Amino acid sequence: MTNTTEHALPANSTAESREKEFGLTVMELRKLMELRSTDALIQINDHHGGVMNLCSKLKTNPVEGLSGSPADLEKRKQVFGHNLIPPKKPKTFLELVWEALQDVTLIILEIAAIISLVLSFYRPHGEENEQCGLPINSPEDEGEAEAGWIEGAAILFSVIIVVLVTAFNDWSKEKQFRGLQNRIEKEQKFSVIRNGHIIQLPVAEIVVGDIAQIKYGDLLPADGILIQGNDLKIDESSLTGESDHVKKSLERDPMLLSGTHVMEGSGRMLVTAVGVNSQTGIIFTLLGASEEEEEEKKKKAKAQDGVALEIQPLNSQEGIDSEEKEKKVVKLPKKEKSVLQGKLTRLAVQIGKAGLIMSAVTVLILILYFVIDNFVIQRKPWLAECTPIYIQYFVKFFIIGITVLVVAVPEGLPLAVTISLAYSVKKMMKDNNLVRHLDACETMGNATAICSDKTGTLTMNRMTVVQAYIGNTHYRQVPSPDVLAPKALDLLVNGISINSAYTSKILPPEKEGGLPRQVGNKTECSLLGFVIDLKQDYQAVRSEVPEEKFYKVYTFNSARKSMSTVIQKPGGGYRMYSKGASEIILRKCNRILDKNGEAVPFKSTDRDEVVRTVIEPMASEGLRTICLAYRDFNDVEPPWDHENEILTELTCIAVVGIEDPVRPEVPDAIAKCRRAGITVRMVTGDNVNTARAIATKCGIISPGDDFLCLEGKEFNRLIRNEKGEVEQEKLDKVWPKLRVLARSSPTDKHTLVKGIIDSTVGEQRQVVAVTGDGTNDGPALKKADVGFAMGIAGTDVAKEASDIILTDDNFTSIVKAVMWGRNVYDSISKFLQFQLTVNVVAVIVAFTGACITQDSPLKAVQMLWVNLIMDTFASLALATEPPTDSLLKRRPYGRNKPLISRTMMKNILGHAVYQLTIIFFLVFAGEKFFDIDSGRNAPLHSPPSQHYTIVFNTFVLMQLFNEINSRKIHGERNVFGGIFRNLIFCSVVLGTFISQIIIVEFGGKPFSCTKLSLSQWFWCLFIGIGELLWGQVISTIPTQSLKFLKEAGHGTAKEEITRDAEGLDEIDHAEMELRRGQILWFRGLNRIQTQIDVINTFQTGANFKGVIKRPTMGQHLDVKHVPSSSYVTVPPVKSSPNTSVPDAVSSPTLGNQSGQSIP
Repeated sequence: MTNTTEHALPANSTAESREKEFGLTVMELRKLMELRSTDALIQINDHHGGVMNLCSKLKTNPVEGLSGSPADLEKRKQVFGHNLIPPKKPKTFLELVWEALQDVTLIILEIAAIISLVLSFYRPHGEENEQCGLPINSPEDEGEAEAGWIEGAAILFSVIIVVLVTAFNDWSKEKQFRGLQNRIEKEQKFSVIRNGHIIQLPVAEIVVGDIAQIKYGDLLPADGILIQGNDLKIDESSLTGESDHVKKSLERDPMLLSGTHVMEGSGRMLVTAVGVNSQTGIIFTLLGASEEEEEEKKKKAKAQDGVALEIQPLNSQEGIDSEEKEKKVVKLPKKEKSVLQGKLTRLAVQIGKAGLIMSAVTVLILILYFVIDNFVIQRKPWLAECTPIYIQYFVKFFIIGITVLVVAVPEGLPLAVTISLAYSVKKMMKDNNLVRHLDACETMGNATAICSDKTGTLTMNRMTVVQAYIGNTHYRQVPSPDVLAPKALDLLVNGISINSAYTSKILPPEKEGGLPRQVGNKTECSLLGFVIDLKQDYQAVRSEVPEEKFYKVYTFNSARKSMSTVIQKPGGGYRMYSKGASEIILRKCNRILDKNGEAVPFKSTDRDEVVRTVIEPMASEGLRTICLAYRDFNDVEPPWDHENEILTELTCIAVVGIEDPVRPEVPDAIAKCRRAGITVRMVTGDNVNTARAIATKCGIISPGDDFLCLEGKEFNRLIRNEKGEVEQEKLDKVWPKLRVLARSSPTDKHTLVKGIIDSTVGEQRQVVAVTGDGTNDGPALKKADVGFAMGIAGTDVAKEASDIILTDDNFTSIVKAVMWGRNVYDSISKFLQFQLTVNVVAVIVAFTGACITQDSPLKAVQMLWVNLIMDTFASLALATEPPTDSLLKRRPYGRNKPLISRTMMKNILGHAVYQLTIIFFLVFAGEKFFDIDSGRNAPLHSPPSQHYTIVFNTFVLMQLFNEINSRKIHGERNVFGGIFRNLIFCSVVLGTFISQIIIVEFGGKPFSCTKLSLSQWFWCLFIGIGELLWGQVISTIPTQSLKFLKEAGHGTAKEEITRDAEGLDEIDHAEMELRRGQILWFRGLNRIQTQIDVINTFQTGANFKGVIKRPTMGQHLDVKHVPSSSYVTVPPVKSSPNTSVPDAVSSPTLGNQSGQSIP
């Protein structure tokens, strides 16, 4: 603790003198906040003279709050600190350069280049040259031979360029990430009372001494002490690990801690510690204190880099818990990789291995050929003084081999993904999607189902009371106050004004002629608006009965579906006002007000009559029905904790119908989803008739469809067995037809989402997006593949659990997210199509060239240039294509669609055939065609030839035009469509072309190039443009007719996705470790399997494509359904020639309900 104390305490004497102005020091407050429940109460009352005295010591008013004068706020910040936890320093550019240098292939290249540099300065005498197999230099060749060092230097220079580009990309990615976090930070505001007014303040502006309003769904931004609370329950699991909600009250436990969630109730608190002095801050500082742990954290996902406390407040899984567990070395598994990352990693590994084998074979052949040719066929002796020359040859061969490897390894893949995601995230901001987790953006493109809330997402969340049933009369419009009995009117106005959160209010419109602004809970605002329409003043009632006078509050929650407030009557006794879902409250009423405002008995037959004639007609018009009631307790005080005894024998005051109009743009958006193959389901707390009416207006269901609209109870009855457990089989019968789930609880929502995700019916597995705004939506948002939280109406808890925040709460923004997600996927595929064509061609050219002519037609530096353009620049050009509406006209890819479709494979192989034919023609017959000297079999350090310059130039120009072909991956004819909308693409292509001219004309020795004549340039260009024409030929060939084509880059096999991030709450850590052991075991086997496959493929002399495709693990694992705690049985492995190792291993489905095997 000591170091953090020093860290947090102002050291200078002026600060100390300032501390004396307040009656408390930072240290006293910190010590106070470390106490809990009774200890804290004793300390507050005995030592500080009660909460009110604490307020006066901190110079604040418990009702009015701070004055808000800038001088006072500044002083408080200097004495007690700012409400920020300083973020970790970002990596410097140099650190990123150092990281980029760690790449193994680059290190090998650097070493080879240095050896080549050193050896190039060794030169034996002329006569020795002849003995060593080198030609005798003529005087003009002398200068050329001196330039032997250039190749080594050029390779080093290329490596530096590659490293700088990589580092710069990482740096800009980091910068964007921080920008994003700052944006999220600014989004979070909190209600604070200053100068008697409730204002919304950014969390960073809160100071010690502020009086903060807290309500259901808040994430506490600072430590504080409760001044007044109603039925307050807090989830402190993020700090204590206790999952039970903790009741907070002035008599029991008034201590409120930052980073904890308000699960129920409301209240006001005095802020006593902020930033590094709050409980969360102290833990953060402790974590940052030891350097070794810092190192650990660098390896953790960047998600918590540079995040000030406010955005990533330790939520239960990722925050403190995992930090604490890190210390215990029980590492929790990360949430599974996104679908795309999984596919890409596999593909990159497969290509990399193939490249490694090719490069090794190349080096081996070159060395053997040289040795056999010189020492066996020509029978030359090995001379000691010639050794450096021979080594130079070997180094040259080695460099060629490494270059093959560099070109084969698609290191541009991660770059393309990063660029594409970063670009999309930036653009999605403009489309009102604030992306919190990068991979969510790409997962959204695969979404097959969206479970949406109704209120605020599909509707405008601007609620107004349009019908009412008061005194046995159903009014189709808001009645005038004169027609209502004064007693009924008085009860109605008091019931609404008192029994609602005092943070809900109606404010005058911002612009003249606009609608009044609704602040707070929208349902309550509609009721308050009803009071205003009845020409009454709710504020006067509230001033008469301030919150302090409330005797007891039963706050609204999803289980109660009602809210009640108890006040003491002036003449003794108590009155309770209740409001809630009409069918629930009416069931508890045994009296109703008649037209004179008198309470008359209300039997169950009358109730059925009201439901039939009032509630159902209202609901079928899409209105939300709310019932208002009251109850008087005149004699003795009832047992308030026995809620069921209290909430009965109510008297019904009125039933109101609230309209929340459908957003005008929603039906169109839902039609787009339907065209895009995405099913939209509505999950709402409203009654089933209201829900059905709204779903019809939105276009989720149409009259005559045989889709299901279920209530939560009915849904549970259909999917649970006798023991009350959810059965996947039963659920699989329900969800495909289900379109509306009404009167549903958050648990139902979670069950539905989990059921759809885990389901294996249908031809592809579902990818589910969910929207949520309430605190209780947290589990469903976390469970979903993509969780959308509402930026305006959403609670902090929901935002915390989400992947994307909708800043305008609008369903159409979700459709835009789908479009961007699909665009990311397509961008990566475009890049892959381009990259793999270059890879296949470059590797084969270098390999065959080396085998036949003892030298690669493409030199090391040229290869590095090709690598640079095709990896870095092409990923920039192809990854930033803007999305088009046509993306929404196809069905989603789903989880197991391979990255490289058969059409793409056709394009890759087709273009490779064209390019290889041209290049081999140029290498072996080019000198005759152009009538120039041959560049084949040139001795060491010979000057560059025009012949090989033409080969290099043609190769690059073919890639350049093929880049334009790669813009389309679904076999479209017009490859130029919308090309000018993408400025980056145009500038990259143009820039590459200009650079190529400069390299050829002025590159000279470093690039092994020599000047070309105009006619030679035209030939190169003509061959390059031939790529575009050849592309048209390829797209004419129907893909179906090419049966031999395989897809590559598969997703995980049917059920390979590990759900080991699931249900972290239920699994104990020992079991988690066991699970991880099993997974590692399978991964190990999988690696061996891959290696065996690759070796077998090469033994059978299969072509390059055969290497890319390999059977996925799922085909080897014999999956049996075994409970998670059972042991893995490994039968003895008999190595018969045709058995692969994993065939022998049977895998339990490690605790995941749907019977999945583990990769």
